[in-house]
Amino acid sequence: MPKTAIILGATGLTGGMLLQQLLDDDRYEKIKLFSRNSVKIEDPKLEEHLIDLFKLEEHKDKFTADEVFCCVGTTKSKTPDHETYTKIDRGIPIAAAKLCKENNIETFLVVSALGANPKSRVFYNRTKGKMEQEVLDQEIKHTYILQPSLITGERKESRSFEKVGKIMLNFINPFFLGTLRKYKSISAESIAKAMVAIANSPELDVQRIPSDEIKNIAHNN
Repeated sequence: MPKTAIILGATGLTGGMLLQQLLDDDRYEKIKLFSRNSVKIEDPKLEEHLIDLFKLEEHKDKFTADEVFCCVGTTKSKTPDHETYTKIDRGIPIAAAKLCKENNIETFLVVSALGANPKSRVFYNRTKGKMEQEVLDQEIKHTYILQPSLITGERKESRSFEKVGKIMLNFINPFFLGTLRKYKSISAESIAKAMVAIANSPELDVQRIPSDEIKNIAHNN
């Protein structure tokens, strides 16, 4: 039976890759987008809801689907204010997870980050870790938290810090062997491909998926 999917963060790098894959996937008949800005794509499968994501709960009646993909995220350079940063990277995914629970949506996938830890001294890792725990607290039947390393791909906006990081990782990636493989950079396309594969593998019995496993899933599908 054709499915309906919701994407949050479709205007971003990973979310945009995911959107294209779902639009091309015959298993999905409708893709609902909840975002602040339009993706400016014309497609009969597409249904856009341009809203304030900080007030996602006000749109509960429209938040219905078989699966929800949350690719929302920001950066320290783009959002230096900790309060706003927390509202985006922690608040929006948690609000989406709560709506999944309330509306009986049984599959929820969210992009987190490698190193996420609610007890970390690093603000970014701590924020992601707390988000993960609160998402898991909703006890959605099929919850998958993807923990990628540095994400590569062509972004619309320039991120100088990430450019430097990518250059360094391209040099040292070959040295990440064995248990260090999870620290290799990963493409947004691989993450998106893995998300689709995971969503369509409900028998998968893991909830947190590190970067190297994300890459393996994408490669094998």
